[in-house]
Amino acid sequence: MKFLENPNQTMIAGFVLAGVLAGTWIGASGVSPSPEAWAQQFVRWVHLLAGITWIGLLYFFNLINAGFLKSLDAGQKGVVIPRLMPVALNWFRHGATVTVLAGIALIGLTHPSLEGTGDKAAWLGGLLGLIMMGNVHGIIWPNQKKIIAATADAAAGKPAPPEMADWAKKALYASRINFMLSIPMLFFMGAASHLH
Repeated sequence: MKFLENPNQTMIAGFVLAGVLAGTWIGASGVSPSPEAWAQQFVRWVHLLAGITWIGLLYFFNLINAGFLKSLDAGQKGVVIPRLMPVALNWFRHGATVTVLAGIALIGLTHPSLEGTGDKAAWLGGLLGLIMMGNVHGIIWPNQKKIIAATADAAAGKPAPPEMADWAKKALYASRINFMLSIPMLFFMGAASHLH
């Protein structure tokens, strides 16, 4: 079970397991989806995997990490922030991008018009997702990059820049807005398939 010690190997094992189980399910059930259905399922799967990564980290940052970082002193922050945040924000911002791109493709495949209530729900959820991704790439990440660099510099003995508190406030407020928007966004994503 050595593969469980490495998250990348565990993820690969998860994809292999999904393929084996999907093949077994198809063989046992006799279902034969059309190529269109396979395309929709693949895009939906990518959208869900990336979305769980993105929104899971969004909730971690807002419900756990923000409070935890406030409890640290400057020396502890100098160790934690430069090590944790670049990796976490890498998964966060790329998860946002893949989620939105897959979501746009999924809307194009399953809700290309605004005729039905499910179509309108999908487009509204997608619009909220676009706003959230804009916050990630336009506000959160640029400010967090500056915070990470300034924290590392402060740990090396340089004084923290006076703008650092402003960067933190901008990143926090954009993150809290995304946290708030994620709640109706998830409602409308579910409503697109289930309330029409």
